[in-house]
Amino acid sequence: MNITDLLTRETMILNLQSTDKASVIDELVEKLDQAGRLNDRQQYKEAILAREAQSTTGIGEGIAIPHAKTGAVKIPAIAFGRSKEGIDYEALDGQPSHLFFMIAAPEGANDTHLETLSRLSSFLMDPGFRQKLDAAQTEEEVLAAINEMEQGEEEEEIEPETSSPKGKVLAVTACPTGIAHTYMAADALKAKAKEMGVDIKVETNGSSGIKNALTAQDIEEATAIIVAADKQVEMNRFKGKHVIQVPVAQGIRNSEQLITRALSQDAPIFKGDHSNASQEQGEEKKERTGGFYKHLMNGVSNMLPFVVGGGILIAISFIFGIHAAEPGHETYNPIAKALMDIGSGNAFNLMIPVLAGFIAMSIADRPGFAPGMVGGLMAFNGQAGFLGGLIAGFLAGYVVLGVKKALARLPQSLEGLKPVLLYPLFGILITGLIMMFVVIGPVKALNTGITTFLSGLGTGNLVLLGLLLGGMMAIDMGGPINKAAFTFGIAMIEAGNYAPHAAIMAGGMVPPLGLALATTIFRKKFTKQEQEAGKTCYVMGLSFITEGAIPFAAADPGRVIPAAVAGSAVAGALTMMFGIGLPAPHGGIFVFPIVQGSAWLYLLAVVIGALVTAFTVGLLKKEIK
Repeated sequence: MNITDLLTRETMILNLQSTDKASVIDELVEKLDQAGRLNDRQQYKEAILAREAQSTTGIGEGIAIPHAKTGAVKIPAIAFGRSKEGIDYEALDGQPSHLFFMIAAPEGANDTHLETLSRLSSFLMDPGFRQKLDAAQTEEEVLAAINEMEQGEEEEEIEPETSSPKGKVLAVTACPTGIAHTYMAADALKAKAKEMGVDIKVETNGSSGIKNALTAQDIEEATAIIVAADKQVEMNRFKGKHVIQVPVAQGIRNSEQLITRALSQDAPIFKGDHSNASQEQGEEKKERTGGFYKHLMNGVSNMLPFVVGGGILIAISFIFGIHAAEPGHETYNPIAKALMDIGSGNAFNLMIPVLAGFIAMSIADRPGFAPGMVGGLMAFNGQAGFLGGLIAGFLAGYVVLGVKKALARLPQSLEGLKPVLLYPLFGILITGLIMMFVVIGPVKALNTGITTFLSGLGTGNLVLLGLLLGGMMAIDMGGPINKAAFTFGIAMIEAGNYAPHAAIMAGGMVPPLGLALATTIFRKKFTKQEQEAGKTCYVMGLSFITEGAIPFAAADPGRVIPAAVAGSAVAGALTMMFGIGLPAPHGGIFVFPIVQGSAWLYLLAVVIGALVTAFTVGLLKKEIK
C-alpha cells in the first residue's frame, strides 16, 4: 500500500488558518471528518489529545505528527496541513512547526496500513523531502513528492553487513501508539550511525509488532544497548550489558549523543528485574519518571475508569432519593437500586484490587499483577480501604521481585515454570500472609480513625481542609501534588465521605476558568495566541481539566501560579463552608446536579474562585507592548 492511498487531495490543507496548537488539531480533525474518514469526530480528537498529554508530537525541524489509533476512525487516513508562518506546537526543539501530518489509524488496523503510516514518519527525517513539501504549490505536487520518495525506497539496494572497528551498538525504539515516533527514532539512529561509521541494529516495537528483533547473538556481541522507549519493552534479555534508557524523543533529537555514549559504555550495567534502578545517575535519572510516583500513577490511572463510572452511577441513583436504593425504605425505587448495585456493588468493589494489581505490575511486570489483585481484594474485604490497597500493591510488587531474585539460580530447564507456576504461587502466598496477619488490622483501625476524625471536624477546620485541598490542585496542575490531593479525595469517596472531593474538584476547575476569564477581561495583558488559548480554557475548566492552565503557568509562573493557588484555595474553602458533598470523582460542571447540598452554591464557589484568580492575574501581569 502506498502513502498516497491514505493521503489524498481531500485531506490536505496547504494554508492552515490556525495560530496555536489547539486550533491546528481542531482544523485537521475537521478535515478528516469532512472527508468521511471518522466515525466519531469528538472521540478521535480526545484520542489525539490523550497522545499529546503523554508527550508532544512536535518532533522539531518544523514537523508535528499528531496521531491516534482508535475505534473512532472509520477509514485509515492521513491529513496534511502546512503553515508558512509557523505554529507553536510545543516542539522538542522549541521552534515553530510548519508541516503537520495527522495520522488516523483504526483500532483494528492491519499490518499493511500500520507499515504505510510508519513509512511516512521515516520519510520526514529526510531534509530534502521536507523542502519539497515546503515548496509545493498544489496538492498534486505534495503527492508527487511522496511518490518520488516511495519509488526511491523501492530502488534502494540492501547493503551488505560490515563490521566496524568502533564496535556494534543495538537499539530498541517504542512509543505508546507505535506509529510515528517508534520509526522516526529508529531512522534517526540508523542515519547517524551510518554517518559515524558505526554498526547498529535497531528493533522497533510498533503497532504491527516487533520488527528486526534483536537476537541473543546480537546482544552478546553488542558494545552497549540504547533503549529509546515510552512504553514497556522486554529488558531482562539485556542483563549484564551496558544499557542507556531514555524517552523515545531522545532517539530522534539526540541520536549522535546516544551513540557516542554507547560506544564509550557510558551507562550502568543492567542487572535485570529492575535492579538497575539504583544505578541511574545524572540526566538519565531525570529523564525517567520517579519510581514511587510512576508506580502509584500506573495504579491510579487504571483504577480511574472504575471510580468515575461507578461513582457517577451512584450519584445518579441519589437523584431518586438518598435512601431510594434501600428495599425497605418508603422512597425505594428499583432503578435506583440497579444503579447502586452496578456502581457501588460491582465497579467500586473492583477499585482497590485494580489499583493494587496495576501498582504491582508496574513494579514487577506481569508476574506482579495476580499477587497485587489478590492483596487488593483482601484489603477491600478486610475494610482496610484505599490505604490498604496502596500497601498491597507495593507489597506485592516488591515481594515478586524478591521471589524472582530468589529463584534466579534455578536450572534453565525450569525457566518456563516460573511465570505460570512459581511466581504466582509464592507471590500470592507471601503477599496474602503479610496482608492477613500484618497489614489489614492496623490499617483498618487507621482508616476508621481518619473517617471519624473528618466526620467530627467543626466548620472552621473543614474550611481549612478545603483551603488546603483546593490550593494543592493548582500548585502543579496535574503533577504529583495535584494527584496527591485527587487520590486523597478518591479515598474519602470510597470511605463514604464526599465533602473533600467536592473541594478538590472545585479547586481543579478554577485555574483554567480563572485564566480564561483573565484573557477576556484583561485582553491587553495577553498575546493574541494566549487569548485564543483562553477560549479553550473555558471548556477545559468546566470539564475539570486543570492542565488547561499549564501553558499560562509555564509562560509566567511567578504571577500565574500564585493567582491560581489563591483562587483554588478560596473555592475549596467555600465548598466546605457551603456543606457540599460530591459522590462522583470527575465530570466538572456536568455532575453538579447530583451533588449533595446546593448545586447553585457549589457553582458560586467555583465562580468566586475563578474571579479571584482572574483579577489576581490581572493585577500582577503587565500590559504587552
